[in-house]
Amino acid sequence: MLKKTFLNAEHNVLGARMVDFGGWEMPVNYGSQVDEHHAVRRDAGMFDVSHMVVFDVRGKDARTFLRYALANNIDKLQDVGRAFYTCFLNERGGVIDDMIVYFLDDFLFRVVLNAGTADKDIALLEALRTRQESEVTFERRDDLGILAVQGPNAATLLWKVLPEVKENAGALAPFHAIIDGDYFIARTGYTGEDGFEIIAPHETIKTLWQDLLEARVKPCGLGARDTLRLEAGMALYGQEMDEAVTPLEAGLGWTVDLKSKRDFIGKEALLAQKPIRRFVGLLLLEAGGVLRAHQIVHTKYGDGEITSGTFSPTLNQSIALARVPSAVEDGATVEVSVRNKRLAARVVKPPFARHGKILVEPVKS
Repeated sequence: MLKKTFLNAEHNVLGARMVDFGGWEMPVNYGSQVDEHHAVRRDAGMFDVSHMVVFDVRGKDARTFLRYALANNIDKLQDVGRAFYTCFLNERGGVIDDMIVYFLDDFLFRVVLNAGTADKDIALLEALRTRQESEVTFERRDDLGILAVQGPNAATLLWKVLPEVKENAGALAPFHAIIDGDYFIARTGYTGEDGFEIIAPHETIKTLWQDLLEARVKPCGLGARDTLRLEAGMALYGQEMDEAVTPLEAGLGWTVDLKSKRDFIGKEALLAQKPIRRFVGLLLLEAGGVLRAHQIVHTKYGDGEITSGTFSPTLNQSIALARVPSAVEDGATVEVSVRNKRLAARVVKPPFARHGKILVEPVKS
């Protein structure tokens, strides 16, 4: 039986098309996925992401514990409310999960885990705590939901419905968060646009959802979330990375601190790795198909593979993220196997679009 977020009834009232997403019944769209995509790039949209898991790490040893557990260096988080993106690795350097971590005080860090990997993550963290004989405590916050409000007008519309919170949260910088009453508000997101992720008790999130609807914030589903993040060059667990792929081959080297002296899980493997593949973007140069995950990319240095692909509403052409041989240079022309045909594509450096702007040279029609 599929799990349901506490906004499930609200999605059905709005006529959402519901799908199985990693064991959760989630809205893929509420009518036009393209309209939802454009709403976020041009105005504001909101996403129910309450299937993700809020996980608090507490105790005087919390920083010490996370210093070893995570690939990024927790010591970068010194200002209260500061956050960063990081990966949780296995000993081979493969990605068990990717996550955002928030520093709330010297005894509390908040971690947001992916829904499909949360149970595994927590079990492995429990095992690590036992091995290290750490005194940290864990709390899975299933009492909290998450609502993402994204787009160039996200701030204006959010403060319209939460004027009492604006005084404390209105000046939040990207990757910073603040607690104001029942609201945990972070200036983070997964779309490449300005916006917020709000964590709060279930009933508070329900009320906020309704208030934002009345303020004409467009409800958006997983379909638009995927095309938005792909345009923004953002990795998706299970697509761009998994336990067999290291951050160095997933375009996530910037989330790993290999320079400091601290040890962390997977560090030895990463130091020994000499990546033979690199992470790139692709623009389809020919009509006749759409780039999709697992299609083969043919280059003069050997084959690669698309990890995620779609038709981009912002660029109005097909785009993809891919792993190709390291010798392949940006600007090179490669071929992709699409329905038994080889179609030409140009290698580019992602992202394709962010903050309402196209960041790569589009294909001339």
